[in-house]
Amino acid sequence: MRVIGVKVKGSGVKLCQDIKMTSMLTHTIRNLPASSAWAVRVFARSLSCSSQLQAPAVQPKSKKTLAKSGVKNIVVVEGVRIPFLQSGTSYADLMPHDLARAALQGLLNRTSVPRDVVDYIVYGTVIQEVKTSNVAREAALGAGFSDKTPAHTVTMACISSNQAMTTGIGLIAAGQCDVVVAGGVELMSDVPIRHSRKMRKTLLTLNRAKTLGQKLALISKIRPNYFAPELPAVAEFSTSETMGHSADRLAAAFAISRVEQDEYALRSHTLAKKAQDEGLLLDVVPFKVPGKDTVTKDNGIRPSSLEQMSKLKPAFVKPYGTVTAANSSFLTDGASAMLLMSEEKALALGYKPKAYLRDFVYVSQDPKDQLLLGPTYATPKVLEKAGLTMADIDVFEFHEAFAGQILANMKAMDSDWFAQNYMGRKSKVGAPPLEKFNTWGGSLSLGHPFGATGCRLAITAAHRLKKEGGQYGLIAACAAGGQGHAMLVELYPQ
Repeated sequence: MRVIGVKVKGSGVKLCQDIKMTSMLTHTIRNLPASSAWAVRVFARSLSCSSQLQAPAVQPKSKKTLAKSGVKNIVVVEGVRIPFLQSGTSYADLMPHDLARAALQGLLNRTSVPRDVVDYIVYGTVIQEVKTSNVAREAALGAGFSDKTPAHTVTMACISSNQAMTTGIGLIAAGQCDVVVAGGVELMSDVPIRHSRKMRKTLLTLNRAKTLGQKLALISKIRPNYFAPELPAVAEFSTSETMGHSADRLAAAFAISRVEQDEYALRSHTLAKKAQDEGLLLDVVPFKVPGKDTVTKDNGIRPSSLEQMSKLKPAFVKPYGTVTAANSSFLTDGASAMLLMSEEKALALGYKPKAYLRDFVYVSQDPKDQLLLGPTYATPKVLEKAGLTMADIDVFEFHEAFAGQILANMKAMDSDWFAQNYMGRKSKVGAPPLEKFNTWGGSLSLGHPFGATGCRLAITAAHRLKKEGGQYGLIAACAAGGQGHAMLVELYPQ
């Protein structure tokens, strides 16, 4: 993620001097053994592509199901997304509901589900278009769903479509619905830019003025600084810190070097390009952009070289920061949609589900110093709910906001000291093995439309489980506000 219209000034001192994470900076690093599993994976394998990472071994399914007595089995019948594009490209002249509508139509085309079978529609989004604040409803009507089908929109920063999915799960589990469409959308090409507060106040007062004299008097009070716009930014309201600045501090606190971050970002782009070329990104549906060509694939996948990446300057903390445009997710336009049903309903309609959606958790922590550590807190909780360990998980799909964020989470998850001192746990949960982790690319390369990524994580996990012969997948993501989400996905019996 990057700042929109906000320039972060350099402090002229080293980044580590800006760190105020109490004892985390020194004690965490001191207590992480150099021979830890995480370190071995990072340095021995190198975070760039290897043949092992590109072709994970197929694993037999021999584990118990996560079905629970008295709890409905909820399944993913299908999940799609329109291609994720860099902002300012082919979707630049559209509105958010156009993208969401296209995703819904793609889902209908792929599944042939009758529109009147859908009981409810839930969509996630972050930066709302004022004209279509309930984008779920506008997109549903545009896609041809009945005006009798309720729809609402949720927002939870980068886990908005995760919230849409789990809202759908709740509706089905409670017996209120049998069929729910959940999705998400974001259009960063056209974000709301407001007048200043003083100008807004003047214009609203002007609208209520009755006489010409009153109107002229108000207009005469307008000053040049009233015209300065309020630009949105990917920043915390509670701390006023941009997410990129927080990612830079987090990387420093966990001693994540610039080279490591660039290596991980290169890995993401390389694996995404390989998955795209091999036709593994099955969730992508083509979108005929009005007045333009049909878009068929993501356009942000750009494998480079470490040499080229090293030439970029820090994007947030200058001049000593390590987070750059190359190792950060980029501003993205896109939309996703998933068809969720009770297992009983799916089978009655003749569908073969792709996966079960099982246990999930939401977490929250300090938005200042632990803004991006949601996966670290959520992962052990969701595993405990299901009675599983990290070794049981065949596929990991984590949201990549920044390369440094991913690597910091891996270090935190592999630290007994962090678990004991910050999480109140007896021991670490362990870091995900890289050969199981985001092997078809991630948000750094595929793109990250804030409101749509969660659905991509879930359907990718389902597709990877089938392709790789696994049974359990774990998705996780961080979000603004210091929040996070994790959910278990179980392959449907083949």
